[in-house]
Amino acid sequence: MAPNDLHTAEPQYYHSAIRTWPPDERPREKLLHRGREALSDAELLAIIIRSGTNAITALDLGKTLLRDFRSLSNLASRPIEELRRYKGIGAATAVTLAAGFEIGRRAASEPPGEKLTIRSPEDVVARYRPFVRDLAQEVFRVILLDSANHLIRDVVISTGILNNSLVHPREVFRPAILEPAAGIILLHNHPSGNPEPSAEDQQVTRQLTETGRIMGIPVHDHIIIAKDAWCSFAERGML
Repeated sequence: MAPNDLHTAEPQYYHSAIRTWPPDERPREKLLHRGREALSDAELLAIIIRSGTNAITALDLGKTLLRDFRSLSNLASRPIEELRRYKGIGAATAVTLAAGFEIGRRAASEPPGEKLTIRSPEDVVARYRPFVRDLAQEVFRVILLDSANHLIRDVVISTGILNNSLVHPREVFRPAILEPAAGIILLHNHPSGNPEPSAEDQQVTRQLTETGRIMGIPVHDHIIIAKDAWCSFAERGML
């Protein structure tokens, strides 16, 4: 699609600097007067980007990003280095975009109360799916729980394809000992979208579950999140 095709239904002033637009059409003023819901995804991105170049406005940059990545969700998962390849997006703007997306993830995952109680795999998925569903590589976390199954915190143990060399019991149980935690839940993502446990996933889980029994810190579950699907080892009787 040619760049001009994106603007076929837009007023001509959209091709000029945003500061020259009618006040009600500038993204910042539009948000102030009409509310955030009135803005398109591209307009929200333009507010974060702040300014474009002599050749392209911040709104055009926002539209270009959405065209290339097809959705905010895909855009949110891209590394800073990839965003910086776009003319008009320097280090500061790329970092600001990354920070904005991370704030969105954390806000979406926060429980309404002060302490999150883990009662089921669904509680874990609701909390962590915003963080992991769009990641391009596997990330393994250990979730630390107290004796009442309240979430204490979580710790990223490794990044990359899950195997015994990356997920050593020493690294998994060290934060549980330091807290101390009464139990843990294992969590990682499958970027492929397939939540089925691999042979390596099952081997790592068996090793960590046995270590937990020996140490008196039980592994309550191992949950795999794969975009909109997920799998619980506990529900499948695989622990």
